[in-house]
Amino acid sequence: MGTERHHSPRLLLRGGLVIDTAPHPVVHPHTDVLVEDGRIAAVGRGLPGDGTDPGLEVIDARDLIVLPGFVDTHRHLWQAVLRSAAVDESLERYLGRVLGDLSARFTPADVYTGNLLGALECLDTGVTTVQDFSHVQYTPEHSAAAVEALEEAGIRAVFGYGYPVFDDTARRADWVRQVRTRHFPSGDGLLTMALAPVGPSFTPPETVREDWLLARELGLPIAVHVTAGPVAMRPIAALQEQGLLTADTLYVHGNSLPDSELRMIAESGGAVAITPAIEASMRFGAPMAGRLRRAGIPTGLGADAVTSAPGDMFSQMRAALMSSHFDGDGEDGEATVKAADVLRMATVEGAEALGLADQIGSLTIGKRADLVLLRADALNLAPVAHDPIGAVVTAAHPGNIDTVLVEGRPVKHHGQLLYGELGSVLSEAHRAVERLGASRS
Repeated sequence: MGTERHHSPRLLLRGGLVIDTAPHPVVHPHTDVLVEDGRIAAVGRGLPGDGTDPGLEVIDARDLIVLPGFVDTHRHLWQAVLRSAAVDESLERYLGRVLGDLSARFTPADVYTGNLLGALECLDTGVTTVQDFSHVQYTPEHSAAAVEALEEAGIRAVFGYGYPVFDDTARRADWVRQVRTRHFPSGDGLLTMALAPVGPSFTPPETVREDWLLARELGLPIAVHVTAGPVAMRPIAALQEQGLLTADTLYVHGNSLPDSELRMIAESGGAVAITPAIEASMRFGAPMAGRLRRAGIPTGLGADAVTSAPGDMFSQMRAALMSSHFDGDGEDGEATVKAADVLRMATVEGAEALGLADQIGSLTIGKRADLVLLRADALNLAPVAHDPIGAVVTAAHPGNIDTVLVEGRPVKHHGQLLYGELGSVLSEAHRAVERLGASRS
């Protein structure tokens, strides 16, 4: 195992600049956070405890920003070994090259390497929870490799079982049942499962119904790409007509959907994941953050595909904030989407979108201690006192991360990822690139 799984039963973060996100982002200077058994036990000033208590580990956080771990609500982790392979390509060329040509060449070993590399990248950049939309399930062995890599990384993840886009023979309900039974028998823990079908925008109604009923049978939430067409121009209405519009559905993108479709999502209790960097580079349509905010839909952010865009949440937050300025103003000329809104999307709102808001996303007492600690004294952040929330959203970058905790367990500390076999992972990634023939150099 590359990462040790044990953690101190009790951990005290002393005197940090704490940013909580619920019910709305708020800053608490000079504040302590106590972690016990992987959960947040207390938040406040002057909490009892010092270095003389042998059962308590104390971290001096006086020069650190402490906030909930980031939640990435849509990413194809297996594509980490294809990083920057389609930067200047259109959506059509990406689909043909990555989801058509290269995807079909992936062995289970390649999927394992991609998922492990991608999950470690997430942890290194402060993403403690990721929704892995894994549409590379060519065989049960591919699925097992993907899940095993998530377990090895030690990340919190929702494994989205997805069918390969261009291989109908791999759309096998018995394989989905097998993965559910073998790898997710309890439905809780760090790893949970969702079904990630192709969906009503791209498949006929009878196929959609089979997939949605399978998810219902297995008690799985759904994650699905949506757009206006080419099959259903109104995919949300198409789901409603079949009685398949349910709350436990995460819709991805949706830039081309009219407001009437967004209202239906809001009324159903569904959520939306947006990936602003990819949506801009591949020209999916107008920015979504403001429209979703006005519709009252829980919204999460995602990196989507590192084949074409950056994989860190700081980049996604900036892309969401800056692009929303083109989406019209609110009352009195104020921006519809503000930095605090974007930070919520990256944390507690993303958790809500994944159905995990009772576990993660804020510093609420009793939640899992998934935390990110940033260097407040970094040159690009100091002096942070003016607007710490704005600084995190607009100025911070992965190099500012000092410590990352998952359930109170350090996975990164003093700026170093605590994974003992990183060199071998990188070597395997380079070998995968050579074997797949993905390099253009």
